[in-house]
Amino acid sequence: MSQDFYFLLLPGFSVMGFVSAVEPLRVANRFRGELYRWHVLSADGGAVLASNGMSVNADAALEPLKKGATLLVVAGFDALAGYTPAMQHWLRRLDNEGVTLGGIDTGSLLLAEAGLLDGYRSTLHWEAVEAFKESYPHLQVTQELFEIDRRRITSAGGTASIDLMLDLIAQAHGPELAIQVSEQFVLGRIRPRQDHQRMQIATRYGISNKKLVQVIREMELHSEPPLSTLELAEGIQVTRRQLERLFRLHLKDTPSNFYLGLRLEKARQLLRQTDLSVLEVSLACGFESPSYFTRSYRARFARCPREDRRISHA
Repeated sequence: MSQDFYFLLLPGFSVMGFVSAVEPLRVANRFRGELYRWHVLSADGGAVLASNGMSVNADAALEPLKKGATLLVVAGFDALAGYTPAMQHWLRRLDNEGVTLGGIDTGSLLLAEAGLLDGYRSTLHWEAVEAFKESYPHLQVTQELFEIDRRRITSAGGTASIDLMLDLIAQAHGPELAIQVSEQFVLGRIRPRQDHQRMQIATRYGISNKKLVQVIREMELHSEPPLSTLELAEGIQVTRRQLERLFRLHLKDTPSNFYLGLRLEKARQLLRQTDLSVLEVSLACGFESPSYFTRSYRARFARCPREDRRISHA
């Protein structure tokens, strides 16, 4: 029997995340016959505009799904803009009917908003993780490439959707088929879910000093409250002056200014992806003074937080 996958596309969805999920199913069918069927849904049954401007036609609207089916919600920026009470009711009904539910890229946000991720591990695109944690602090979110937890399947989007589908194919039809499918995409290897979404810190910043990598990792983990330069130095067993030299030598920056940049980038993500107030965002990123936060934000992004939020939602 064929397995049915339904893809609910939200306005502004990621084409890469969607196509990367469908193509492994198509290739698996090429090798083994009709193992999979896929169907495209939209809120009203009409075409959906992706984030890159492409329009994808839907097969149907929010309809009853076949028994044993899997529904994957595919979203992108501002995922909740297309979320409606009718969609929430539909998702909850599908859950009660035993449908496996999942999200691609930021599709997890809709499941969280509908109360359908309580007690499950989930993941989503790394850029939206901090906003997700602030909005749903009771949920267990990871930065894995994908998560499969009972009847919940989530993917970080992009090419991680390929890895998710290869894992599902291997579970259902054996690793040999997953390898065959993988080779059709000229992949060097099949990534396990534990692989990092983002490039390793050393690659991202072009550095090889292990102590510096360790410090940056601590900075990324502790934006609120931020650690002092002395605390960071003690954490890698060097003096404050030695840590400052490391930053000057390898990054042409100071530890405090580099740390400030990380916190401001996080603040920008929260402003664009949550409904938190500017004050709440500033506190979540370790700024005790709202005025200092606004000045720092304007200096880095050439506009104040409120203006940046307004432009990003225009």
